Amino acid sequence: MYRITLGAVCILFTLSQAGTFTQGGQPPKIATDITAAEVQAVINAPTGGGDRQMKVVDMGKYNVSVGVLRRAKTKPGAPVGAINHEHVTEVYYIVSGSGTLLTGGTVEGVKPLPADGEIVKIAVGPSNQGTFKQAAQTRKVGPGDIVIIPAGVYHGFTDVDDHVDYVSVRPDPDHVLPAGYVHPLLKK
Repeated sequence: MYRITLGAVCILFTLSQAGTFTQGGQPPKIATDITAAEVQAVINAPTGGGDRQMKVVDMGKYNVSVGVLRRAKTKPGAPVGAINHEHVTEVYYIVSGSGTLLTGGTVEGVKPLPADGEIVKIAVGPSNQGTFKQAAQTRKVGPGDIVIIPAGVYHGFTDVDDHVDYVSVRPDPDHVLPAGYVHPLLKK
């Protein structure tokens, strides 16, 4: 749990310092916390799919959000799904499990995700999905690894033997995510 908290705090601090000279608005005057217990509660929630937004914070000139994701075991030889997010960069911090992360390259059968779906409305904004034909990069990821995926870059997992759990920090310079969102499990 210490590694989860330390990694997430380092990422959040770094991102909170970046982009402070972009658009207009005032940053908050207090910090936002997400405890290790809250991360585990959302990861272990029985519903909500593989991508669960925890909080979206309005930083004034941009939003920043934090979500937790779980990727399940993949089938050997199966096509690898690819997704990109038009406006939102993602910073992954792998918490547990391992797999191969594919990024960039050529993607076939691209279709936009439904605008009224939770992924678009709450988690990552306008996005597209397809299937990898050829990835530009592949790398094995596991606990403690951090990967930065710029907006517009396709990404997906393969070779997941059991699962991959990871925290995703998402800078949102275009304010496409719902500022003030808090996962229902975390509302007090």
